[in-house]
Amino acid sequence: MTDVRHVYRLLDARLPHHAGASTAGLAPTSVDALGDRRWLAAQIAAAGRLYRCGDQTVLGVLWWYSASSVLVAPTVESLLVTGFALDPARVRLYLHPDGRLLAARSDAVCPAPGPALRAVLSAAIDCVSELTGARGRALWAVAGDSLSNRVLWAGGSPADAVELAAAIGPMPVPRFVSVGGRNVVRRASCCLIYAATGAEKCVSCPRQPPAERMRRLRGL
Repeated sequence: MTDVRHVYRLLDARLPHHAGASTAGLAPTSVDALGDRRWLAAQIAAAGRLYRCGDQTVLGVLWWYSASSVLVAPTVESLLVTGFALDPARVRLYLHPDGRLLAARSDAVCPAPGPALRAVLSAAIDCVSELTGARGRALWAVAGDSLSNRVLWAGGSPADAVELAAAIGPMPVPRFVSVGGRNVVRRASCCLIYAATGAEKCVSCPRQPPAERMRRLRGL
């Protein structure tokens, strides 16, 4: 079996800014905490303070938009960059003092990343949905967009994202659009940052006319 240290040596060399590259000043916690209502409630409360928002459903989606990207990163990055998948069930998440999840590392390699990611994501989504009222379908769409973005950031292709999403199961089929010769995720989800803060919608937000989204993406 491949040694996890070997995988991280390859990641460090080929993708220096991977999700586990720097954990300095961050507090570690087990991935199992994502299914712990008490722990999750504290994270949602911290997000409420950070964004000055009291809407639990909005906060659930907004928190998960960030957390899911960090959660899937070790497995997706390692699989795409090294050919070996780090085990999502053995991930340690690293928290900033303000509650944001900013890094993640795993201490094992797994042979079947699709089912392993499905189990971890399902447990987290069920808990977020139950606690905040955010719809499971919306949370799976968020996870799908996080997965697709991580695939691209790791140097993968749209086909890689579609294949991995199919192995996971419940998430929408990833979609992409070419902007200036570069693949960009055609998002199926909205992070709701605009609803929490009153800020402008994200450049790639699906809750805007397609022509406006493309205009903003080209400008970026």
